[in-house]
Amino acid sequence: MGAGQLGQMLGIAASRLGVSVTFLDPATDPPAASTGAVICRPFDSEEGLARLAAVSDVVTYEFENVPVAAALAVAEQVPVFPPPSALRYAQDRWLEKQLFDSLRIPVPRYARVDSEADLAKAADGLQFPFVVKSRTMGYDGKGQFVVREAAGLDSAWRALGPAPLIAEQWIDFDYEVSLIGARRASGAITSYDLTENCHRDGILKISRAPSRNTAMRDAARAYTVSLLERLDYVGVLALEMFVVGENLLANEFAPRVHNSGHWTIEGAMTSQFENHLRAVFDMPFGDPSTRGFAGMLNLIGNMPDRLSLPRHFPWFLHDYGKPPRPGRKLGHLTVLADDRPTLDRRLAELAEFLAE
Repeated sequence: MGAGQLGQMLGIAASRLGVSVTFLDPATDPPAASTGAVICRPFDSEEGLARLAAVSDVVTYEFENVPVAAALAVAEQVPVFPPPSALRYAQDRWLEKQLFDSLRIPVPRYARVDSEADLAKAADGLQFPFVVKSRTMGYDGKGQFVVREAAGLDSAWRALGPAPLIAEQWIDFDYEVSLIGARRASGAITSYDLTENCHRDGILKISRAPSRNTAMRDAARAYTVSLLERLDYVGVLALEMFVVGENLLANEFAPRVHNSGHWTIEGAMTSQFENHLRAVFDMPFGDPSTRGFAGMLNLIGNMPDRLSLPRHFPWFLHDYGKPPRPGRKLGHLTVLADDRPTLDRRLAELAEFLAE
C-alpha cells in the first residue's frame, strides 16, 4: 500500500529476493511503478483493496497515513504487516505519547488540546516557547506551530484548530538520532546502528551512522525493542529521539521503512528494505552491520547533474524519478568512509556543491 520512493526501494529489494510486488496507489505514475504493477485506485477503494488482496500472499505499507480501516479490510483476507494497530498509534500523536509513557520511554512534557481553553492551560503548564502540533496527518514539519509568547496563542489556534491538537514542551536538544529495528512474526528482533540526523525546514537533510554517542545505542535499542514487543510488531520500525546531554527523549516512531535508514542500501550488509521483507515473510534476517561509516544526503527540490558531482571519492546516487518542486524529496546520495572525519568531509563537500 503506497508506491512512492519507499515502495520503489522495497520493490528493488524484493526483486533480489525473488519476490514480486504489486502496489496500490492513487498516483498515475508513482516511483514504484518501475519495480512492479500498480493498481491505480485510492487507498480506501473497496475494488482496489480487493484486487490487492487477491494477488498478494502478504501486504505491507510504505507510509503511516494509510487509512486504518483500509488496512483492517485487507487483513480480513491476507496478513497485513506491520499490524494495523501500529498505524493507530503512529497516526495520532496523543495516543503515541500515551504509548511511550506506558512503556516508560522518556518524552518531552505534553498536553492534549481540544479547545482554545486547553491551549491556554497548556501554556501555563509547559511555559514558553512550546510547540503545537496536529494530532494526525503531520509529517516533514507540517501541521506544527511554535508558540513563543502569549500573543501567539490565537495565531496557533487559527493556524491549526479546531482539529485535535497536542502541545509539547520545547526541547533545546543537542542533536537528533533514530534507531531502526525489525521484528519477525516468530519474535526474532534485529537492529541497525544508531543514526544521527540533521533536519532543515522540518525535512531530513543528512543522516550519519554510526552515531558518535555509542553509549546511547543500548538505551535506544531497549526502547525500540519494547515498542516492537508491545505492538506484536512485524516489519521495520524507526524510533526518532532527541539527544539532550546524556539523555534520550522520544519524539515519534514510524511504522515502516524510514528515510533515516536509506544509508543501509550501500552502507549496511543488509538494507532495511530487505530486512523489512524478510520480517514480513518470517525469513531469517540479514546482517545489519554497518560497512565502516555511512552517510546519506537527501536531494530536495532539484536533482544534481550526475556528471558534475565530485569524482575523487565514491558516492551512490538514487533518483526517485519524481518531477521537481520546492521541498520535495527527489533522491538521495549515499557516501561511505573508513572513519567519521572522512565521512563528514565528504558529506560537507557534497552539501556545499549542491548549495552552489
